Amino acid sequence: MTLQSINPKDLPVPQTYSQVVVATGSKLVFISGQEPEDLHGKLVGRGDLATQARQVFANLGRALAAAGAAPTQVTRITIYVVNYNRDECLPIIEKARVGLFGDHKPADVVVGVASLSPDYLIEVDAVAVID
Repeated sequence: MTLQSINPKDLPVPQTYSQVVVATGSKLVFISGQEPEDLHGKLVGRGDLATQARQVFANLGRALAAAGAAPTQVTRITIYVVNYNRDECLPIIEKARVGLFGDHKPADVVVGVASLSPDYLIEVDAVAVID
């Protein structure tokens, strides 16, 4: 599997994602939205976006591993955030994201939503391409 990240010269260069990811591989992996829950399905970090974001990205890493995929094989993620305020939320989310992806920068979209499950502040799904 190969990924080619492209940041066109006529678009802003993002810090934590790529504007375009071209994937070549033989197997697609679709990861459902990961929520800020522990192994028993209990909410982690009520009212704390940073704690919830760390849990969500940790859960995403576990889901990828179960499929035989690595974080570096993720091509795209979608991040859903309750009451999204870019200046307040994005630095918190990016810190948690880097904890899973390191320097790897999949394409992404951040969607502000009115609500998720009660007291849930963030959810993330992913697509990976593996051989």
